[in-house]
Amino acid sequence: MAWFKRKEKGIQTPTDEKKDVPKGLWYKSPTGKIVDSDELERNLWVSPEDDYHVRIGSKEYFQILFDDNVFTELDANLTSVDSLNFVDTKKYSERLKEVTEKTNLKDAVRTAVGKSKGKDLVVSCMDFAFIGGSMGAVVGEKIARGIDYAIKHNLPFVMISKSGGARMMEAAQSLMQLAKTSAKLAQLAEAKIPYISLCTDPTTGGTTASYAMLGDINIAEPGALIGFAGPRVVKDTTGKDLPEGFQTSEFLLDHGFLDFIAHRKELKNKINLYIDLILNQEVR
Repeated sequence: MAWFKRKEKGIQTPTDEKKDVPKGLWYKSPTGKIVDSDELERNLWVSPEDDYHVRIGSKEYFQILFDDNVFTELDANLTSVDSLNFVDTKKYSERLKEVTEKTNLKDAVRTAVGKSKGKDLVVSCMDFAFIGGSMGAVVGEKIARGIDYAIKHNLPFVMISKSGGARMMEAAQSLMQLAKTSAKLAQLAEAKIPYISLCTDPTTGGTTASYAMLGDINIAEPGALIGFAGPRVVKDTTGKDLPEGFQTSEFLLDHGFLDFIAHRKELKNKINLYIDLILNQEVR
């Protein structure tokens, strides 16, 4: 059985001839299922083995929602500044520079307008990769400007939340965004323009306490973590064991906090269906 034994010793391969296994070739879901990355993308980043919805960002959601992935990004160059000279383990200014270079994102939200099932739609989508999708002044401003654009052009507005909450490095400036975005959504409601809020995994903290739960219709992806404080914090504060599935989208749906749970494959059709029903127009 010499075919599996190395007969020659000291075999070496020059570095420039070594072949690495491509990164991201396989994806392992939390339940242990192994999925080919290309297959995962074709399945809209949902594991076909266990239906697990993999966390994705604005790039992927825009690809799902906009026809032919054609859209115009609004206020693309707005960036955060370290106005408080905040320092924790490192300077906030350094943290911003590093995460911008690593993710190629300007901040934790992107807003775009494009056609979805043939009609214009404004979508603001958060990116968890940018400091945990934390809500700073730029996030609030970009969402506010997206709502202003929707009001000016009489277009439905969709908010896709994926956030760990307020950005502590901006202190009160971050907390002010809760009131700011909520006030803008009130203006959107006065204009009788539909607002669909999609909660994805995770949607927590000040995001949940403001725009994420103010939709005309609040929907979520399956299995998403949605809440104000995390389960561990809630348990430590109350001193009680939490119900099974606490703070999942399914638990919130059962207790009246959500209107629907939408599978990612149905997301585009569902959002446009809700908009058509709200506007009492022909269903596309």
